[in-house]
Amino acid sequence: MKMSWSLVLPVTVFVALAVLPFWAQATKETFYISMAARVIVYAIACTALNLALGYGGLISFGHALFLGLGGYAVSISANAGFGSGFLHLGLTVAVCGLVALITGLISLRTSGIAFIMITLAFAQMGYFLFISLKQYGGDDGLPVSVTSKFFGWDLGDPAKLYWTCLIFLVLVTWWAARVRNSPFGMVLRGAEQNARRVRALGFSLLRYQIVLYVASGVVCGIAGMLLANLTAFTSPSNMSWHVSGELIVMLVIGGVGSVFGPLLGALTYLGFEEWAKGQTQHWMVFFGPAIVLIVLLGKGGVVGLLARMDKVMEHRRKLAPASAAPDAAERSAA
Repeated sequence: MKMSWSLVLPVTVFVALAVLPFWAQATKETFYISMAARVIVYAIACTALNLALGYGGLISFGHALFLGLGGYAVSISANAGFGSGFLHLGLTVAVCGLVALITGLISLRTSGIAFIMITLAFAQMGYFLFISLKQYGGDDGLPVSVTSKFFGWDLGDPAKLYWTCLIFLVLVTWWAARVRNSPFGMVLRGAEQNARRVRALGFSLLRYQIVLYVASGVVCGIAGMLLANLTAFTSPSNMSWHVSGELIVMLVIGGVGSVFGPLLGALTYLGFEEWAKGQTQHWMVFFGPAIVLIVLLGKGGVVGLLARMDKVMEHRRKLAPASAAPDAAERSAA
């Protein structure tokens, strides 16, 4: 059987994430459940960013805006006395979809560095807007007084929240894989290589890009909704530029444009961060250079490294029959 590390490792990670709650409950190490849930939430947000950046070539530096909007959709409605998860989800989808549509129509009129700066500007506008809203906590943020409830399924329960996040990540990853290989995804990936040629073929590229950008914003908003339930708190800092930067770094580490890159990137980034914090209080001094080395040395991220390992294994398999042939000939002659 041919073993592909590009598939085996991600599947192993998913299986480990499914087994982890049972192990944590058995060993009373419940901290790992919240830690893994955080990894999963950021993997969802990275998957959303990967739709725009990896599939459409849209280098957005403002996806933290949608992460924050999803959190505030929960905290504001919860503090108004509404604990319905369906209401929280509906508000998240509606607000993030509308904001992504408006900002996307403006941002997509540009490209390159101008697109990056406009998306960053919109995110910073949202950041300073919520800082100024003192009735919603301002700079101090807003606690989530009532967690999202879907009938009897309460996301205030850490175990139920964990399984909700994991199931949603699996669904989003499967959907992203389908989008990547669909005609819709092929048009966007082709436009990333040569947008002028795609337009010459008769495709309205702006329509494809705006649909992709809105879908990306909505998925990232749902990640923000789950994060608000996980931390029971929402802050304007979730919209700051450095959160958008962290998402981009996670995606680059995992592998831009790949299906499993967001999960592997979030796991590597947050796992390394947690390990470094346990080693020294000055962990950021070593964390930054380590991330730079990972990005510089690992072309294509973790997924690229796995692909190179697959090529090496395939090359060895091809050489094996050739080296075995002379031995067989010698035995027959003897």
